[in-house]
Amino acid sequence: MSHTVDRDYVCRVQRPEDFDAFWDGLLAEVAQAPLKAEMQADPLRSTSETEVFQVHYDSLDGVRIFGWYSRPRAATGPLPALVEVPGYISDPPLSKAWAGRGYAIFNVAPRGKIRSNSQINPGYPGLLSANLTDRNSYHYRGFYIDAVRALDFLLERPEVDPTRIGVMGSSQGGALAIVVAALRSEVAAVSIGAPYLCGFMDCVELTTAYPYHEIRDYLRLHPERQQAVEDTLAYFDGINFAPRIACPVIVNLGLQDNVVPPESGFHLFREIGSADKRLYEYDGCGHDAGRSVHNAIMREFLDKHLRP
Repeated sequence: MSHTVDRDYVCRVQRPEDFDAFWDGLLAEVAQAPLKAEMQADPLRSTSETEVFQVHYDSLDGVRIFGWYSRPRAATGPLPALVEVPGYISDPPLSKAWAGRGYAIFNVAPRGKIRSNSQINPGYPGLLSANLTDRNSYHYRGFYIDAVRALDFLLERPEVDPTRIGVMGSSQGGALAIVVAALRSEVAAVSIGAPYLCGFMDCVELTTAYPYHEIRDYLRLHPERQQAVEDTLAYFDGINFAPRIACPVIVNLGLQDNVVPPESGFHLFREIGSADKRLYEYDGCGHDAGRSVHNAIMREFLDKHLRP
């Protein structure tokens, strides 16, 4: 049975006048900090076809970030590459199957995730509400930049073709994919699944599911901070990043998603600046956003733009 979704729904988030200046300032700040990337071979997770490495690098405010890097052993010539950004989980996946398909792939663990939590660890739950009333200390400020710096790691790799780097992620990974593609012109293609962190305040009302209810819980305890919370979150809302995306984009939504309301995804899609964008809707699907069908579409899309 079809689910009725308001495809013309408009989230109430407003784009701050200094939104671009805020993020461009952070990009300029972190660009002055050396990446100091270190790679350590991981024989346990490597195979005869694929090399896997544990990676660490420096990000905003000197926080050390972890990631998994996988590449084909029999690589010839510059490789297409991917950044996969993680969902709202404590540890990122290790997607070495992509290396078996000829890609170099980096799975980043932004601050607070396992192996990136020795300096900052708001926990799960906790990530969404840490320092929620101050844009300059809100946890996602550094978290977003950590994901952006994953691109810098790939750009430093001599085996990676800098003109063929894509980004992919679903849920919180969908949000991070939006951010990386919006802030870095080097991204050649982006796949955005079930995009979380779009229309925060609307989603708090549209769903009672975790993790948006972290904000609901916070405001129940601090109702006097409602405006400060909304003002802060406007700087981290994927809808406000979307106009900066210029590369080819695909977005997939589950029309029965009770974690990330599809209404927010429709608003996001309308705001994406790229002229080459396509939306895939999956009726009968929840937060998986049609993954069982869509994974093949995503692979075809990324191959088209990164392995021509």
